[in-house]
Amino acid sequence: MSRELLKGNVAMAEAAVRAGLDAYYGYPITPQTEMLEYLSRRMVELGRVFLQAESEVAAINMVYGAACTGVRVMTSSSGPGISLMQEGMSYIAGSEVPCVIVDVMRGGPGLGNILPAQGDYFQVTRSAGHGDFHPIVLAPASVQEAIDFTTLAFNLADQYRHIVIIAADGLIGQMMEPAELPPMQMNAKEPETWALTGARGRQKRMITSMNLEAEVAEAFNIKLQNRLDVIRSTEHRCAEYKTDEARLLVVAYGSVGRIAQSAVEAVRQQGLQVGLLRPQTLYPFPSDRLAQVIGQGVTDILVVEMNAGQMVEDVRLAVNGQAPVHFYGRMGGVIPMPEEIEAIIHERYEKL
Repeated sequence: MSRELLKGNVAMAEAAVRAGLDAYYGYPITPQTEMLEYLSRRMVELGRVFLQAESEVAAINMVYGAACTGVRVMTSSSGPGISLMQEGMSYIAGSEVPCVIVDVMRGGPGLGNILPAQGDYFQVTRSAGHGDFHPIVLAPASVQEAIDFTTLAFNLADQYRHIVIIAADGLIGQMMEPAELPPMQMNAKEPETWALTGARGRQKRMITSMNLEAEVAEAFNIKLQNRLDVIRSTEHRCAEYKTDEARLLVVAYGSVGRIAQSAVEAVRQQGLQVGLLRPQTLYPFPSDRLAQVIGQGVTDILVVEMNAGQMVEDVRLAVNGQAPVHFYGRMGGVIPMPEEIEAIIHERYEKL
């Protein structure tokens, strides 16, 4: 494979195609519209399904219908569009069908703006529709990770019959970097035993999220929670930088994690024992690994996000009082610079 200069949105779109994407349904919204534009040509070239829906509500319900047939299906949007999709996402979760959703996060709340932000953390990890479920949420920090996580997303969705969200802030969607795309994967898998493919010659199948009897609904929810237990124990991921012997640990995800690493590199050169832990899965959150790193001698934690403080709650739960947790955030599409984070690190380090 050769490296080529790729824009994040285009890279994720092509990675999805190469992962065997059969059908895409979406609606334009900045800063992810290039994904829809690219797939409007690429999917048609390959004889696959592309449809620009009349709204995000329509798009997610088209995803639901296609997912019921067992094909690999995807949509993409940004915060306001993801909000409109949440009812459909809950129906998908309640029906145990796999799909991939890309959220290229922008500033909010409300219509907000088209600048990069991370204010969708609660939305994708906590409230992606009603009921007791969580999607798997992947958070890339580079164009290459966005490519790799797209392939991973489809594999996880199929493995668990689950929603997988790629939470890529607007920087990831809009930046251009050299990256490698995987080879084309021919989607020749056997039809799923649960999929709706026409009942000719076999017993009919039914996919529904409606369980009117309390005991039946509870049994389904127990099954779903058991699956989430497996996901929590096996699918948490994170990247680390100089966490060994760190006294102060910085925790950040996505492009902010990458920016924070530059700050950590700078203070390391100045002799400060600082490390970085970057969650690559926002759900399941890498709580166990974070707790292990804290147990190695970390006495202070700094969480950096492009929001008012959302992931910081998961960090505090994981740390469980072992060390103080501090927060630094920028909002409204303002991107924290390495020098800012470096200054906060110095401020915290002087108080150790």
